[in-house]
Amino acid sequence: MVVCPTFRARGGGADPEARLEEAKGLALAIGLVVVEAITVPIREARAGTLFGEGQIQNIAATCEMEQAELVIVDGALTAIQQRNLEDKFKRKVIDRTGLILEIFGERAATAEGRLQVELAHLDYQAGRLVRSWTHLERQRGGFGFLGGPGETQIEADRRMIRDRMARLRRELEQVRRTRGLHRSRREKAPWPVIALVGYTNAGKSTLFNRLTGAGVMAEDLLFATLDPTMRRIRLPGVDKAILSDTVGFISDLPTQLVAAFRATLEEVTAADVIVHVRDIANPGSLAQKRQVLDVLEELGLIEGEGAAPTIPIVEAWNKWDLLPPDRAAELAEQIAAHPDEVIVPLSALTGEGCEELLAAVSRLLTSGARPHEFIVPVSDGQRLAWLHAHGEVVADEDGGDDERGPLRRVTVRLEPRELGRFVRL
Repeated sequence: MVVCPTFRARGGGADPEARLEEAKGLALAIGLVVVEAITVPIREARAGTLFGEGQIQNIAATCEMEQAELVIVDGALTAIQQRNLEDKFKRKVIDRTGLILEIFGERAATAEGRLQVELAHLDYQAGRLVRSWTHLERQRGGFGFLGGPGETQIEADRRMIRDRMARLRRELEQVRRTRGLHRSRREKAPWPVIALVGYTNAGKSTLFNRLTGAGVMAEDLLFATLDPTMRRIRLPGVDKAILSDTVGFISDLPTQLVAAFRATLEEVTAADVIVHVRDIANPGSLAQKRQVLDVLEELGLIEGEGAAPTIPIVEAWNKWDLLPPDRAAELAEQIAAHPDEVIVPLSALTGEGCEELLAAVSRLLTSGARPHEFIVPVSDGQRLAWLHAHGEVVADEDGGDDERGPLRRVTVRLEPRELGRFVRL
């Protein structure tokens, strides 16, 4: 059973129904069967139980009626609140942070991902050891000032957790150094990096597969992708680029995970272009956009609302094929009204608009390109092919003849680094 508390005193925020649907999606993402999902308005949070007594009785009655075995509270619960609710519901209770940690633990595939998830899980559990050892609290009698075995066990466990977390942080630091070395190698290579970012389940992995032909897991689930994946792609005027698929963002991401997944998100900071994939058919698309921009601001990629991003951003309005005609026309007018923003409507599922997206990214990557004119012998097929593969050929005309034979006069737009590579051929 999913319970979504909504606070009456707080204005703004996500729509309660949208929040409830997202909470149900999180439960489904880990294979749970949702027998009931309700929103519970709260005027003032109770320190011991979060909910009022009447609300607790109603939730407990619903659990009995629906035979629910687990209660998911879509919010943050303290250790005491979680324990008290379990006592009153006579069922296991888990909060939003615990649920997301379970999903991440199940989905993380790489060694780095598993390290990050374990670190986050230990950080979450460290403050909840009092719940794990309540069965020993009765043994606190002891003599004099000495504590009982319950306190001893808790302290021993906390020490073990601290030691394990220290080891995990050292291992993750090594991962960051290794990733930094890989990144510096890519920076030395003449290949630009394009990072896909967006709210979870916006269609990033489907788009990634469409553009690269890769077989990355892409399902209608929240957090289908947790580990960063990179593939080579070709763009108009760019012979080779690296496309990176990243973990999806979500509102109220547990602070433990924000810190633990810092290394994963660092890939975004090294990108030459960011493609922000939005589920434009989702009624909460604008709220989701704000969540993503908040994360990008934390990473230092933008400086707040209205400020120019430090890395060019393309908005890919995905799932355009799911829009009714009148809504599509309304959004098309919005795109036309903002010519200074790079917005591409597309469908990653059907492929519609993907070529336009690649062209838009290519224009940003080659914005520093300048036209250059070369006279190349027709017999030098390698250099002619290189110009067509690495630059935007503006003109390819007859260049007359000389001692080398027939010539071609080729005018091509090249980035400075590409020009240097051509000169060295």
